[in-house]
Amino acid sequence: MDTLSNPYSPGAGRRPAALVGRDEQRAAWASALARVAAGRGERSMVLYGLRGVGKTVLLVDLQAAAEDVGWIVGYTEAGAGKSLRSMISDALQSSLADLARPSAGAQIRKALKTFVSFKTSVSSEGVWTFGLDLDADAGGGADSGALEFDVSTVVRDICAAASGQGVGLALLIDEAQDLTREELTVLCSTAHLATQRNLPLLIALAGLPSLPVQLAEAKSYAERLFAFHQVRELAHHDARDAIVEPAVEQGVVWDGDAVTHLIDATGGYPYFLQEYGQAAWNWAPDGAGRICYDDARLGGLLALRDLDSGFFRVRWERATPKERDYLQAMAIDGDGGSSSGEVAKRLGKKLTSLGPARASLIAKGLIYAPEHGRVAFTVPRMADFINRQARDF
Repeated sequence: MDTLSNPYSPGAGRRPAALVGRDEQRAAWASALARVAAGRGERSMVLYGLRGVGKTVLLVDLQAAAEDVGWIVGYTEAGAGKSLRSMISDALQSSLADLARPSAGAQIRKALKTFVSFKTSVSSEGVWTFGLDLDADAGGGADSGALEFDVSTVVRDICAAASGQGVGLALLIDEAQDLTREELTVLCSTAHLATQRNLPLLIALAGLPSLPVQLAEAKSYAERLFAFHQVRELAHHDARDAIVEPAVEQGVVWDGDAVTHLIDATGGYPYFLQEYGQAAWNWAPDGAGRICYDDARLGGLLALRDLDSGFFRVRWERATPKERDYLQAMAIDGDGGSSSGEVAKRLGKKLTSLGPARASLIAKGLIYAPEHGRVAFTVPRMADFINRQARDF
């Protein structure tokens, strides 16, 4: 069918035409925004799950929800060698610039001045002023060099300014598993400060399944600061809606067996649904007005080929030869996870000798440890890809 009207759009963090199956998280966030703005405390949020389940899409949706009700919002992504200080600085600059008017009140000017001190402590681009003369205003002091103190100082003053506007401050961080332990500790401490002082602050973190454990290791009381939401593959009825609804809007229907095949082939993982849906649409004849089983099956083969050459392979090629041996030994168990001892046995190695490879794979985000003594892939269907590679060679 016409590729221009194809409603399926696979991509990293790209919102699908039908965002389904995430009502619980979206409703919890909307409730938290309303409660905090009303002066009633609420826990911040952690979204965790495998690659391709739509964590980034959901986090961006939460960002938009906070912006829609007028909150001061900062969105950033961890990694790429960026420090938490620079991430927060860059994330909040645009929202604060919108508040920088000559008529701004004392609380806003104080927040701006404190942010300027925070920003200039990491910026080599000169002194930020937002176009205002803030010399005579209170504020500043977020440039001590002590990360926890500086973050809490800038958050406190921005929250005070937000409260004066009847809103709050929302800080959203994607790929949060890449934050250092110190940085996670600072975020926990900042969330704790907000709870103690009833500051209008909500933090939303998104990351791999290891994130809850990382937070617990950073602060033992992390489970009381955050509401943890596991983002999983879509249930059958939600996966059906994700496939069918966008097509209906284009006047196209899916045959029932075609939908069933697509859900079975993708396991209900949102990213895979978009890849397979796009390929099936493109395979179907022009003007057909329907997508049949053969369209779904043959299009799915093309989608799997593209996933193998891109989504899966780019991760496989990040591993060293020894790390690939480790991954191949894991792949025998599929996506369900493997015993570290069993992996060592299959490789004919001592468990301790495989520690560096295991640690490196975890650091690269290719595997994680769901519990002590076990490892699993962070990417769904990665085991199938590795097993296909082994058969090809």
